[in-house]
Order: sequence, then C-alpha cells, then structure tokens
Amino acid sequence: MKRNRILRHKNRKGFTLIEVLLVLAILVVVAGAVVINAVGVSDDANKKFAKTQIASLSAFVNQYRLTVGSLPSSLEALYTQPSDLADVSKWVKIMDKPLGVDPWNHAYEYKINGSSFEIRCIGPDGQSNTADDITS
Repeated sequence: MKRNRILRHKNRKGFTLIEVLLVLAILVVVAGAVVINAVGVSDDANKKFAKTQIASLSAFVNQYRLTVGSLPSSLEALYTQPSDLADVSKWVKIMDKPLGVDPWNHAYEYKINGSSFEIRCIGPDGQSNTADDITS
C-alpha cells in the first residue's frame, strides 16, 4: 500500500484544477485592487492639475488688469489683442498661447462679476454649477 502512494505521488505532474482556479482568483483580486487605487490617484491628479491651471489663469488675468486697467472680456484677450479695447497702446501679450482645455477636455469658463472674476473648471461630469466644479 505504501508503494502505491509513492507511485501516485511520483506520477503526479502539473497542478489540479482547484489550484489553478485559486491562483486565478487571487490574481483577479489583486488586479482589482490595483485598478481601483490607480483610478483614485488619477482623479486626484486631474483635480490638482485643474487647480494649478486655474491659479495660473487667475494670475494672468490679474496681470492683465494691472497692465490694461480693466478685466479682459475673455481669456483670449490674454494672448490676442481684443478689438473692443479702449486704449490699444496699453495691451500687452500676457500669454504666448492658450492654456488649452482642462484634464477632462472641457474649456475653462470665465465670468466677470463687476470688478471681480471667476474661472471655472466644470469637472468630469461636463456640467457647470455642479458639486465637482473647481473654481478660482
């Protein structure tokens, strides 16, 4: 009887189906955890990047205000001379080119409220005035 056990043990090659399924299940769990963590890190990075771009745009708008004496009518006035400018000699090109779109491929919104302004990133949902918006 002992000899049969030894022969069965020596003849065994490879893994059983249960062992293979167990390894696959562990790999799926680990991969799922990695994907979940990577998505969270990506969202945080996109939000931080949008905040940085908004801070840069706000600084450029303030520089424009100091140079020209008024707020720009749009963000394009930071790199292209506006046609409705009262004193053209005061205009200076603040930016070489537009900053582009936010991390979710949406344009930044710029609104003037009297003597103040707001720059808004509409966030991943693509809708303005929602909880995921990032503002200056």
